[in-house]
Amino acid sequence: MSDAKPRQVQIEFLSPAELDAALAVSPIVYLPLGTIEFHSSHLPVGLDALTAHGLCIDSARRTGGLVLPPLYQGTGGGHADYPWTIMMPTATAIRSNVQQTLQRLSDFGVRKTVLFTGHFPGEQLDLIDELAAEWNTNGTKTMRVLATGVNRCTEAPLAPDHAGVFETTLMHSFWPELVHLERLPPADTNPAVDPGDDDQGHHRHDSTHPLWGIFGPDPRRLDLSGSGILREFLVGWLSRLAAEEVV
Repeated sequence: MSDAKPRQVQIEFLSPAELDAALAVSPIVYLPLGTIEFHSSHLPVGLDALTAHGLCIDSARRTGGLVLPPLYQGTGGGHADYPWTIMMPTATAIRSNVQQTLQRLSDFGVRKTVLFTGHFPGEQLDLIDELAAEWNTNGTKTMRVLATGVNRCTEAPLAPDHAGVFETTLMHSFWPELVHLERLPPADTNPAVDPGDDDQGHHRHDSTHPLWGIFGPDPRRLDLSGSGILREFLVGWLSRLAAEEVV
């Protein structure tokens, strides 16, 4: 195994000369998006942006290019009123932020920007799709924008969810110390009661439910020893998308 230090791809740690040199080799920039959002008691509230950022960093080390700091300004979904959730009520603030970022990246000579969201309700996905379509129609012709989200890898070994098996596994693959399954009510004494076996139902919004705020399969008996498999699969998928058709 090589002891070589991974290439630094995070823009905030690099000087202008280093940034220019990286873009000369591969003119791609990743912009990860997420939010601050309740992910039950076993996961951090920054999960969406943390996992998106991690996947972008891994991908950039394969494709070349750079990664911006994650944007913790999500919109949409059913958790806006949960504890420690800070959600934008509309897309207006995020749209303005991303539009200005795209313009400046184009000015710097970036040829492709990847908008990659770890927060993926319909409102957020519509936003990034619209931003990409608007830019690719009306923006500079020297840069293209790709918009996608962590839930759009249809061949992934786990189905996307909210704080369930998928997000717990992905979080563990980057920061195992931030995953605390023991903080959930024990499954033996607190079984999940899901009418019709519906693990996405509105009943999961009930704070007395043992899987409060979790929408997806119960993660409590999850074996996390192989969590890196999901991470590796998603990185391969994202890096292939990002490398396609750089203008």
